[in-house]
Amino acid sequence: MKKIIFLFIIPFYTVVSSQNIEIIGSKTNTLLFDGDEFLGYDNLGFYYFIKNNVFHKQNNQNNLEYKNISLGKITKIDIQNPFKIIVFYENFNTIILLDNQLNEIQSINFSESKTPIIVTAVGLASQNQFWIYNTMNQQIGLYDYLKKEYRAIAVPFIDTIKYYHSDFNSFSWIDQKNNWYSCDIFGKIVLRGILTNSDYTLIINKNQIMYAKSGIITLEDAEKQKKYEIKIPEKTFNKFYYKDQILSIFTSEGITNYKIIIP
Repeated sequence: MKKIIFLFIIPFYTVVSSQNIEIIGSKTNTLLFDGDEFLGYDNLGFYYFIKNNVFHKQNNQNNLEYKNISLGKITKIDIQNPFKIIVFYENFNTIILLDNQLNEIQSINFSESKTPIIVTAVGLASQNQFWIYNTMNQQIGLYDYLKKEYRAIAVPFIDTIKYYHSDFNSFSWIDQKNNWYSCDIFGKIVLRGILTNSDYTLIINKNQIMYAKSGIITLEDAEKQKKYEIKIPEKTFNKFYYKDQILSIFTSEGITNYKIIIP
């Protein structure tokens, strides 16, 4: 029997005053940084970044590197599990899975799949699976990289994905119309909110996003229906990263970390 997946829409209301709740960031440290794109860090103190299309994992003692010139430009790297790191090369429709020493565990070319798959978004899911957005059927699916099997789990959608984020149990994205959605492993899609335009947007999880507009960083929580304005000295920066109450500001001079405590 075929499963019928429904699209659930939860109305989103921002129940805050005209002035957002202010949170003052407490500076913890500054790191010198020489890279093109800062990707984040893990709980073991390693920082991850890309420089000249080479993927780096670095701490005070070690600098590990991974590069694969034959696959072209790196599109996306998922570091949520340091022992199973995803490196995605969209132009070659290929994923490389790395271990914690940046050695190749597995290479998957979706162009060789039995089921036609053209991947434009990918992330690590639970139970030996990848989240996949397949533009062939315009659906989110799960790919078992041990069995090499793909199954679509959600209804098709046609709007282009602008930003996305995934964890083991959910896939979240913002489309070109600034609609913010999440999808769980059962294919249930929920509208989390409708956002305004920003200079840079980071999806933290299915309930929280952080975005910058004119040098002001705002954290928006769909579950609490609140907005928080993050107060830090920097007004110009390239990108930022947030994890475990640490906000990392990436500039041409380095990375500055701030402790952020959300009420």
